[in-house]
Amino acid sequence: MKLNFVTIDVFTGTQFAGNPLAVVLNAKGLTGGQMQAIAAEFNLAETTFVLPPQDPANTAEVRIFTPRYEMPFAGHPNVGTAFALAREGTSYGRAVDGESVSFEEKAGIVLISLLKDAGAVTGARLASPQLLTLGTEILPELIASACTLSVDDIETRNHPPIIASCGAPFILAELKDRARLAAASARSDIFMREISRLPVTSIFIYAHVAEDGLDIRARMFAPHHGIPEDPATGSANVALIGLLAKLRGESDLRISRTIAQGVEMGRPSLLQAEAEKNNGTVTATYIGGRCVPVMSGTIELV
Repeated sequence: MKLNFVTIDVFTGTQFAGNPLAVVLNAKGLTGGQMQAIAAEFNLAETTFVLPPQDPANTAEVRIFTPRYEMPFAGHPNVGTAFALAREGTSYGRAVDGESVSFEEKAGIVLISLLKDAGAVTGARLASPQLLTLGTEILPELIASACTLSVDDIETRNHPPIIASCGAPFILAELKDRARLAAASARSDIFMREISRLPVTSIFIYAHVAEDGLDIRARMFAPHHGIPEDPATGSANVALIGLLAKLRGESDLRISRTIAQGVEMGRPSLLQAEAEKNNGTVTATYIGGRCVPVMSGTIELV
C-alpha cells in the first residue's frame, strides 16, 4: 500500500519555522493502529490522515494523531491540512478549489476558510467546532511546580488557572510578564504524576505584552504525551481568545489578538485569534495563519 504525504510548516510564512505537520493525503483503508504507528514514525506534534467524507457535503474526514494518541480536534493540523488539500486541488477525485473546506472530526464539523494572496492559497482560518466551555480551576501551585516557576509568577487577578476547551481541553494559565514566560520549563515527572490525572492534554501558559504588532506571547507543554513543547497550538489559542472575550465586561463584542508562540524553542509562530460575544455569551471563536510547504513523499506499507 502506497501512501502519499506532504509536510507543512503552519502559522508561519517561512520554511523551518512555525509548527511542522505531516499530512497523509490518501489514508483510506488504514486502521487506527496503523495511523498511530505512522504518527509515531513522523514524531511531529501531530500528523493528519485524510479520508473520504462520510457526508458528501463535506470535503473530507480528518483524523489527528500525536505520537502517542488521537486528538478530537486541533488547530494547526486543521489549518495545515486545509492548506495542503487546497494546494493539491483534489481529494479522492473531488475538486478542492473554492474559498473554504469542511472537515469531519471527532469533535464535530470544522469549517475552514482559505486565505489567499493574488489567487494563491497562503494559509487558512478555522472556526472552532465547539463553543467555549470552562472546567475545573487548577491550583497555581500545581502550574508553578509543573512549569518550574514560583507561585508569584502566576497572574490570578484576571482568572485562575482553568481548564478551557473549544473542542480540545487545556489548562490555561496567565503569567505576569514575558520574562517569566521565557524562564518556564516543563517538568516531565510532575506532568506524568499529577497532570496526567486531569482531563487535559497540556498546560498552556501566556503573558500579555505591549510589543509592535503583538498582543500575547504563549507556550504549551505536554511532555507526558510526547510533546515537550509545541511551537503553535491553535486549539489552545482559540480557547484562550474565547476566555478573554468571556472575561470582558461588554455583553456584545468582537476581539482580535495576535499571538506569538514557539519563540523560545526556535520555531517562531504567529497566530491570529478572534472571538465574537453576543448577549453575554461567546458565540464563535476563530484561529488562523499562514502556511508554507516543505516536503512531499511516499510511505510504502508492507
